Amino acid sequence: MQAKIKNSETPMASKSPAGYSLSQILLHWLIALLVLYQIFFHEGMEHAYEELSKGEAINPSNALGASIHQFVGITVLVLAILRLIIRMARGVPAAPAGQSAIKLRIAAATQHILYLLIVLMPITGALAWFGGISFMAVIHQIGVPLILIAVFVHFAGALMQHFIAKTDVLVRMVKPGSSRAA
Repeated sequence: MQAKIKNSETPMASKSPAGYSLSQILLHWLIALLVLYQIFFHEGMEHAYEELSKGEAINPSNALGASIHQFVGITVLVLAILRLIIRMARGVPAAPAGQSAIKLRIAAATQHILYLLIVLMPITGALAWFGGISFMAVIHQIGVPLILIAVFVHFAGALMQHFIAKTDVLVRMVKPGSSRAA
């Protein structure tokens, strides 16, 4: 039998806002879109890095793709840091009442992994590209499937909360300050 944890038992419950702020919601979705863009449109960077590694001249179209990838990566890093600052200053809504301990652990682990990857991916990419540290390129590549898995678990969890558990978890990441009474 799984243990149930009440909202009042969580450490930040008394300080938790009812819902996410508009800035938290916008940053969430903007970072999500930029990360997905990076994952699915990285060919220019990949080809440019291969050319650079071989000592070849970088093809102009690959150079453009590499520049866009760099700009978007740095943007993701800056937005993620801003999001973390807002999160620490404002807090986040408490988990819905009656969640099992395992669900709470999975949700927390997924959040931590996503934040870690969203911060580390731009750093490892920059160290590989600007610092010439080839090992960082390997770490960067390993991060791609990891972030896809974390995004999938996060998305599946949000859908499960909305359609099966019937909580406001998904709604509150769309509508600022929204929270249904538990």
